[in-house]
Order: sequence, then C-alpha cells, then structure tokens
Amino acid sequence: MTLFSKSRQIKLVFAIVLTFLQAQANAQIAPQYTEPTWWYGVAGGVNVNFYRGSTQKLDDNFTAPVPFTSGTGVGLYVAPLVEYHFVDSRFGIMLQAGYDNRAGTYKEVLAPCGCPRDLSTNLSYITVEPSVRFAPFKSDLYLFAGPRVAFEVDNSYIYKQKPNPESQNQASTPDMKGNLSDMNKVQVSMQIGAGYDIHLSSKGKQNQFILSPFVSFQPYFGQQPRSIETWNVTTLRAGIAFKFGRGKIVPVGAAIPVAEPKVEVSVAVPTIIPAERKVREMFPLRNYVFFDLGSNIIPDRYMLLKKDQVKDFKEEQVEMFAPKNMSGRSPRQMTVYYNILNILGDRLGKNPSSNINLVGSSESGPLDGQAMAESVKHYLVSVFGIAGARIKTEGRDKPKIPSEKPNGTKELAMLREGDRRVSIESSAPSMLMEFQSGPDAPLKPVEITALEEAPVESYISFSAGKGNDSFASWTMEIKGEHGKAMHYGPYYQENISIPGKSILGTHAEGNYKVTITGTTKRGNTVKNDTTVHLVLWTPPTSEEVMRFSVIYEFNDAKAIGIYEKYLTDVVTPKIPKGGKVIIHGYTDIIGDEAYNRKLSLDRANDVLSIMKASLTKTGRTDVTFSLRGYGADETLAPFRNGQPEERAYNRTVLIDIIPAKQ
Repeated sequence: MTLFSKSRQIKLVFAIVLTFLQAQANAQIAPQYTEPTWWYGVAGGVNVNFYRGSTQKLDDNFTAPVPFTSGTGVGLYVAPLVEYHFVDSRFGIMLQAGYDNRAGTYKEVLAPCGCPRDLSTNLSYITVEPSVRFAPFKSDLYLFAGPRVAFEVDNSYIYKQKPNPESQNQASTPDMKGNLSDMNKVQVSMQIGAGYDIHLSSKGKQNQFILSPFVSFQPYFGQQPRSIETWNVTTLRAGIAFKFGRGKIVPVGAAIPVAEPKVEVSVAVPTIIPAERKVREMFPLRNYVFFDLGSNIIPDRYMLLKKDQVKDFKEEQVEMFAPKNMSGRSPRQMTVYYNILNILGDRLGKNPSSNINLVGSSESGPLDGQAMAESVKHYLVSVFGIAGARIKTEGRDKPKIPSEKPNGTKELAMLREGDRRVSIESSAPSMLMEFQSGPDAPLKPVEITALEEAPVESYISFSAGKGNDSFASWTMEIKGEHGKAMHYGPYYQENISIPGKSILGTHAEGNYKVTITGTTKRGNTVKNDTTVHLVLWTPPTSEEVMRFSVIYEFNDAKAIGIYEKYLTDVVTPKIPKGGKVIIHGYTDIIGDEAYNRKLSLDRANDVLSIMKASLTKTGRTDVTFSLRGYGADETLAPFRNGQPEERAYNRTVLIDIIPAKQ
C-alpha cells in the first residue's frame, strides 16, 4: 500500500512538471495577429462655420428691419464611427453618424433708427456621413470624401435689439428668442478631407488602437438651412478620432499578411561594357561669368592670366591653363569653361573688328551689376590690350532670362547665385556659333579630344519598383566570383545606374550576385537577389565618337530657334551612314527629383524630334537612336552642382554620334 502510494505521488509530480513546461513553451510562442479590417470608435471635433447669403424673416411673426448677411461661429461635432479597410488595398469605407452643431453669430447691423441689431442661431443636426477612404501611398496618411445627410434637431435663435448709442434716453428692448421658420428639415451636402493614423499599439497584437487627427471641408453646396432667402453655411471641421480593432490570429509558422507593395526589382545589363572611347567633343561656351554673392571681383576659380602669358595662350591648347581652384567632375571640360575670359580675349585679339557687350546682373541693383561688368572689361583691356571702345558695359537687377521667378520660395540661394552673372553678348560672326547671329546667339564652341571612361550606354541600370510600388529606401550588395562584396546605397529613388567598369575592375568578365535589400513604406524589410554576367570589352582604338551639346535655360525644355538650326544644319549632317546617336538629358539639382527626371527626358525628346525631322527631310532611315533622361542624378551628371556654372552646364542634352560597327 505504501509503495503504491509513492508511485502515484511520483506520477502526479511528473504530470505537474510536464504541464508547467508545456505552458512555458506555449507562453514563449507569442501569437501573431493580422491587421484589423473592421475598426470601431468615436470621433470628436470643432466645426468652424461661415454664414453667407442673407436672412431677414426670423419666424412667422417677426421680420427684422434690415437683413443679416454674414457671420461666423464654432460648434461641436461628436459621432460614433465604423471603418472597413480592404485587405492589401489602398481603399476603405468610413461611416460616422452623430451630433453636428452649426451655430453662429451674424455681424452686427444697424436698423433705420441707428439701433444696432444682433442675431445668433443654434443650428443642430443629426448627421450621417458615409465616405470612401483612400491611402495614396499605402501609408498612414489617407484621404476621404463622401456625402453628408443631416436631419435638423434645433433651429433656435436670439435676436438682440440695442438702443441707439447716440440717444441717451432710449430704453433697452428685451432680447427676442424663438425658433426659425421655413427650415429645411433634411440637408444633403458633401465633404472632403484628410487624416493620419497614429498607431498606439504594436502591429501584430490582437487588440489594436489608433488615434487619428483629421480635417474636412464641407462647402455650402446643399447647406441652405431655410427654404426661403439665400442663407448658406460653409464648414471647416478639425478633430480627432479614436479607433479600436481586433486582428485575426495567424497560425504558428504562417506568414502574417501585410498590405505591402509588390516591389519588382530589375537589372538591365548592356551586352558589352566599353572600357574607354576616344571622344571628339564640340564643347559649348556658356556665355556667362558667374560672380560670388556680395562681390564684384572675378572669382579665383576662373583662370586669369598675367600680361606676359597672353602671347602663349591659344584656344586650341586651353587645357594647359588650368585654374588653381577648379572644381567639377569633368576637369577637361571645366578647364575650357574657366578659361572663357581668356578665350574671349584671344578671339577679340584675332578679330579686331569684333565688339562685345557685357551685361552685369545683380540682386543688389544695376550699379552693382555694372561694377561686375566693368571687372570683366578691365581684365580684357589691361591684360589682353583690347581697346576699351570695343567693349560696352551695362547693369541690370536681373538677367534677361532669370532663374528666380516672382513669388518663388524654394532653393532661392542657388537660384540667386545663377542670376548673379555677367552675360557676354556679340553680333560678330567670328565670335558666334555656326549659322547664328544676333546678340543672343551662343559663343562658338571649343573643340577638345579626350578618352572617355564608361560611356553612358555601358552603365548597368538597377530598378527597385515604380511609383507607389517602390521602396522607401534600399541598398545593394554586388558579390563576384572572387568573393569580394561591394556595397552601394542607401538610395531613395527608384532607378540608379553604375558604370560596369567600376564593378569589374581589372577582370575581363565574371558572374555577379546582386542582392537588393529594401525598406518598405511600412518599415518592413524585403530582400531580392539575381545573378548577372558582365563582360569587359575594349573597342578598337580607331573608334572615335563625336559629341555635341545643347544647353538649356533654367526649367526650360524647348530648344530655342538658334539651337534648332544648329542641330539641323551642323550636327545631323555629321551622322555617318548606319551610325548610332545616343541622346542623354540632364538637369541641375534644383527642384523635385521626379520633376527633374521628366524635365531631362523632355529635353532629350526635344533634341530627338528636331534631329529625326532633319533626317526625314533628306530621306535617311539608316540611323539608330537611343534616348535617356537622367534628371539630377549626381552619379551620372556631367558636372558637380556646387557652383552656379556647374549647374548651368548640367542643364544640358549631350549628343554622342557613334560610327557603325565594321
């Protein structure tokens, strides 16, 4: 009997321990829940009411001596609510129904006796407001719109008759109180609004709570309180909603359904990746000299010669005269530009019949602009020995084509830097581009030859989604067969491009694994990988590319007439039979990223249409075109964006003419 008792005791203890361990294991596996689709709660807020139109008859027994025409007031809004959010969708349905006060007080009016009259009303309704909810970015920001059906519950008024302030013996008249007559018992109107959901509890919990501030606008359409006269009410409502929802449990091991964008990741690899290419470029001269804010002295980033150096300066060897403080991603081209005053002096010396006009523009006024122009003139006269009579100067507060527009508020510092400049104008054919004339014609370009590394058509393009179905940010890891991993990012735009040679390095070819890690707009992490094969190929040394440029003014996408003739008469005839033309557009960094990408593409398409039209006129169909718009992508921009002249040169379209493959 004792042994049996002890055995039962051991079994009982073992069962208790086993039960405890199982409970602990279950406790460690915290259940997960989906995001609720149904939400319940209450909304409260303040109605700011605006009375317009007029009302004079108050009830069947009294009509005021003069009409009341405008007023304002504040009323209470409180309503239970219910919402339904469609799974994996931006859309939902909302319903609020409750108390809606449209109280207000009219502005004081004077009766014929000179006596002030006041009217205040207490309009109250039971309102039913169904709305369609739309979250444009699949985020916590949402918009809503829908009808409003209101049933009147109160229409009382207080009419105050004050004595004439100039009459000392006039007795006060008691206030009149009553209910307005001829009321519309039901109103049908509309509302639009926006709100933002602030989560008070962690996602994945069963019970979830949201605090949602919102604002809505309810115009006067349909909000006529009375069936007579013209009185109407417009309301602006601001409030906050408290919402509660319960998620459904997710089985252990199952994925939690979350409304995330289905981000598509793609990699575009060119067939070959040229290592270098000889480019003969007609580099345009932007006929502006930019000055630093607050100074009318030529900045030291421009190459300024001494008098004894002039005899050695030749436009064809301009790269020998590089400024000390030059900046820019493309030193060869910027060296040309920063020698603009020396090129100008050299051309004036070679063409003694040519004259120029220097127009200085300054935010400080025409006198400061004139001083800037005189600085340039002094340099040309004192160093290059140009007769002062050949150079006219002028001062303005803004250039003829300003970057800063009236009422502009964004990025004003960079815009004003771009407008603080001296413009070089001339009517001399020896100074200007081919087939151009007039003071607004660009200066003749400078021809330079250089080896180009990583041409744009060799860049590898990476895309992480599009539009709303894209990452908030993403990074990239590229790992080759040799085991070395290269890391890029973070990126915030959808598309980026990287030179193929920067990945391959000294390797002729190889397979590379590309892993993109993105953070969604809900804060979740998504990974995607793919494998690409890259081949490095060096083109024949005899391949020579011709490059031309078209420079645009700020925020402009239409080539002015002088460029159209240049593209038609100079550039297009140089395309060899069976050749390829790559047109790539750019912008500076001023402005929104998406807008700049579109602007650069518009510029490239502008050039494309002009060149295609020129080829069509001559009956040519043998040319292949490739077009790209890079916007303000600083990894691909021809120049940096630190100085106004660099930003001016980045407002461009580059045209590469490549001969047919032999």
